Amino acid sequence: MSRGQAKDADVIFRETQKFRQPWLWAVILSVSLLEIGIFGRCIVRELILGELWEKDAAAARVLLISGSFAIMLCVGIVVLFYIMKLVTEVRSDGLYIRFYPLHRSFHKIPLENLKECEARTYRPLREYHGWGVRYVRKGKVYNVSGNLGVRLDYSNGRHLLIGSQKAEELAQAIKSVLGKARMTEFAGLAQGAND
Repeated sequence: MSRGQAKDADVIFRETQKFRQPWLWAVILSVSLLEIGIFGRCIVRELILGELWEKDAAAARVLLISGSFAIMLCVGIVVLFYIMKLVTEVRSDGLYIRFYPLHRSFHKIPLENLKECEARTYRPLREYHGWGVRYVRKGKVYNVSGNLGVRLDYSNGRHLLIGSQKAEELAQAIKSVLGKARMTEFAGLAQGAND
């Protein structure tokens, strides 16, 4: 088993979310198709018809290079948003996040200094300036869609918000793992005092 992977038996909660909002795809596809259409038309006119810069070979080369790059970039952005996903797992030993393909493996989220864990409704644009991985004042956000999530507040004043379409279930799973960890810690302290 590689780093960051868990046996299914260890997983208490698992949620996979993807960027599938119709409005987002309308924007991404319309901008990409517009750019591909404009550069594609210019490239075809130059290469096949020889109409644009018959006498300026340098300008034609710049068009071919920049146009090809722009088309590849648009296709890359569409593919990236299609394959991107946020995977949240609560395992018996803690909370794990993976924002594929930005994270190659799961990142363990520390729960040791957790002060509060609550499911909540939030305003993604107003509070966190959108969706994705966001760094905000005194915190970090992982979200993909919607306005539901779980906010983790730490004793050092920092916080983490994890977007979830199953926010209540995620909060309960985190609290159950946290409760077990604290009970184990308490039992270890009590046993140490008896020795």
